[in-house]
Amino acid sequence: MPYLYQDSKPKPPALPRTARPTQGSGKPYEELKQECLRRGVLFEDPDFPACNSSLFFSENPPVPFIWKRPTDIVKDPKFILGGATRTDICQGDLGDCWLLAAIASLTLNEKTLARVVPLDQNFGPDYAGIFHFQFWQHNEWVDVVIDDRLPTFNGRLVFLHSAEHNEFWSALLEKAYAKLNGSYEALKGGSTIEAMEDFTGGVGEIYEVKKAPDNFHEILDKALKRCSMVGCSIDISSAAQSEAKTPFGLIKGHAYSMTGVDEVSYRGRQVQLVRIRNPWGQVEWNGPWSDNSPEWRSVSTLEQRRLSQAALDDGEFWMKFEDFKVHFDKVEICNLTPDALEDSTAHKWEVTIHQGSWVRGSTAGGCRNFLETFWTNPQITLHLTEKDDGQDDCTFIAALMQKDRRKLKKLGAEMLTIGYSIYESPGRDGHLGKDFFRYHPSKARSKTYINLREVSNRFKLPPGDYILVPTTFEPHQEADFCLRIFSEKKAITEDLDENVAVDLPEPPNPTPSPQETEEEKQFRALFEQISGKDMEIAAEELEYVLNAVLKRTKNIKFKNLSLISCRNIISLMDTNGNGKLEFNEFKVFWEKMKKWISIFLQFDFDKSGSMSSYELRSALKAAGFQLNNYLLQLIVLRYSDKQFQIEFDDFLNCLIRLENASRVFQALSVKNKEFINLNIGE
Repeated sequence: MPYLYQDSKPKPPALPRTARPTQGSGKPYEELKQECLRRGVLFEDPDFPACNSSLFFSENPPVPFIWKRPTDIVKDPKFILGGATRTDICQGDLGDCWLLAAIASLTLNEKTLARVVPLDQNFGPDYAGIFHFQFWQHNEWVDVVIDDRLPTFNGRLVFLHSAEHNEFWSALLEKAYAKLNGSYEALKGGSTIEAMEDFTGGVGEIYEVKKAPDNFHEILDKALKRCSMVGCSIDISSAAQSEAKTPFGLIKGHAYSMTGVDEVSYRGRQVQLVRIRNPWGQVEWNGPWSDNSPEWRSVSTLEQRRLSQAALDDGEFWMKFEDFKVHFDKVEICNLTPDALEDSTAHKWEVTIHQGSWVRGSTAGGCRNFLETFWTNPQITLHLTEKDDGQDDCTFIAALMQKDRRKLKKLGAEMLTIGYSIYESPGRDGHLGKDFFRYHPSKARSKTYINLREVSNRFKLPPGDYILVPTTFEPHQEADFCLRIFSEKKAITEDLDENVAVDLPEPPNPTPSPQETEEEKQFRALFEQISGKDMEIAAEELEYVLNAVLKRTKNIKFKNLSLISCRNIISLMDTNGNGKLEFNEFKVFWEKMKKWISIFLQFDFDKSGSMSSYELRSALKAAGFQLNNYLLQLIVLRYSDKQFQIEFDDFLNCLIRLENASRVFQALSVKNKEFINLNIGE
């Protein structure tokens, strides 16, 4: 799949007020709305039409859905009725409980909610059938415009809906998120933290409940008080257990949101509680401290009112924290800012963001298990210069996110298994090679490689310079990624990508005739036979000579040099500009080619006659060309085969083009310098 060039330099975090319009026309929401009002029509979104392709990409609807506007469903539709609350989120016939759990958490913070769901929208006099929502995507906020046609069956919404049948903000938010990801079906299955980050631009941390720290209740309480979003779930050991109901009324493999943490006085002692919400809007915990449990009889009415305790079948319930730790397995916390949860002091964190790509054959090297290609992955330097206040180490969070995988589901893409390793820097510039990673262990790494959109971990390391290597688990897997570094003190990060440079040796002087070797004598005889009396050969004749010689060369795989390649060779070597090669010019080129054959054989490690594309960076450097990741990726896409192998004729073509390009660049640089000097002189 194609990967566009992206500047890999670190960038500051984006602000929501600069949300980028995403409509195909390029027009922002307000302009589109005013156009509809002037024309007296309701907006119909051409980018996300009311048809089956917006619903599913791998199946047809199980029943015929009818797209209707809220004004066609109820008489008096409202965007938000009585405030946006967690009871407005009731799951429909789509497996996106992870998204709904995140929306429920979103409603707990009015400021965050208003950022995602602009509240100045309604079905009043300026209604035009158009709404918009804002989401964070890989370090930028985007504004997603939709029309308000929603899929229905028998006059009822099929997917997400509010408990109030005339309230539509949550259904429209789900539609906008479906558009962002390509379809409603793309929302099936996911991690709550994924949506939480898209709603906030925050950073997520995952806790295994059974291994959580002793102060975990305090961590959760602090997170909710800081308006962090918290989700939780129960693991499953097989697909058959998905959404299986336990004897205690909990659903396995289902995404819940945590909406409260508190303590209550019970029979003379304090009991720690947590409040959980099921996005289904029903099916609740039936153990101790559930809605109708006897424990509440020993709690005063005033205390129950403080805790908003009510025996309603609304999907929300309290449970004892000790029971929560027994029955739940995973907690996901999305910090709106990555304030440390380990202590009582909030910190303002420094944030830098890197965009990059793993490209098959060049920078998709896989994890450390695959040493032969691991070193080819992108490498990012991290300079930790300032210790934390009162500490000897530097704290930072590294969050690696694979981009757009949900959007690419319709093309067969799945979440890749990703992670990263951190090494102490050897203190030299340039991309680190295979031997460095062979002999140096990592100083830190992600806890696990996992097929989530983002992997993030918190680290404490001594001040110094480090190299972070983001990877997929398996080599040859392609994706774009976004790496975010959050540090308590200012940390300097930069892509360890090499500058483009050319360091070619001076062309060798032709060997005088009396000292000709036997090989050169054979070439002269062949050259004279082909060239005739003028002792010059054109591109067609050069094509014949080189193909005849190279096909007899041992230990290299070679298909054929094309006429265009031979014209490029003449362009490179022709010193008198007559479009032909004299014998001495040909001898100079042959010296070059012998060196290139030697380099090719040097990097053909398995002696197969072809070279792995992952070795191309080193081979080109040996030939005098230092390339950055972007140029390397383009060259590999052009010259390698499906098995990531490069045969000698492709290697030769690559070198000829690079050397021709470098000559042109050098000539232009000289002319520019002369032009600048001329202007300065004037």
